[in-house]
Amino acid sequence: MGFLDNTSITVDAILTKKGRQLLAEGKDKFKITKFALADDEVDYNLWDTSHPNGSAYFGAVLENMPVLEAFTDETQVMRYKLVTLGKNTVQMPSINISPGNSEMNVDLDTLVTANTKHGTDSGYQFTLSDSDIAWLSKDGTFSNDLKTAQTGQRSVTVTGTKMATLKPKSLRTAKSAKLTVQGLDTGVMGVITLTTIADPSFTT
Repeated sequence: MGFLDNTSITVDAILTKKGRQLLAEGKDKFKITKFALADDEVDYNLWDTSHPNGSAYFGAVLENMPVLEAFTDETQVMRYKLVTLGKNTVQMPSINISPGNSEMNVDLDTLVTANTKHGTDSGYQFTLSDSDIAWLSKDGTFSNDLKTAQTGQRSVTVTGTKMATLKPKSLRTAKSAKLTVQGLDTGVMGVITLTTIADPSFTT
């Protein structure tokens, strides 16, 4: 991770394998249809209303801060997405995730549900930071196609309505990962830690 000089306009991007494939196929294949904005780097405490040079300089420090270069850890980037809320909003949305931090047994699927307070989300994005601990499904089904698609992935993401289901994997030793849940409309985000406990009948 590093910083980019903000003296010039820069677009810094990292393409996924699928993105590189589409780019190689030509400009007609590689089309950006959606994007999100965030202000992860901004510390609004630096807004200085007492600046001796007046109001034009209140945000001088903020405007001259470097920005982060692109990197691939989805648990650390785009954590504070910019969203548009209704004019009558009086409280920032927050998210409830059930269960909270918990252990998972290989014999039992774990259902995770999300609910937004002080706002409305049509659905949620669920991202498991380490696919070694479990399969992740948006509808509770774990087909061979889903398992094939998630095999070898560092992290996995599904988008659903209010819930997602995890099927713990058989592990020799216990292992933990973060599950990040983000509202599709409000951008509100929460993170829990899930641990798949060791399977006493584990075999290689």
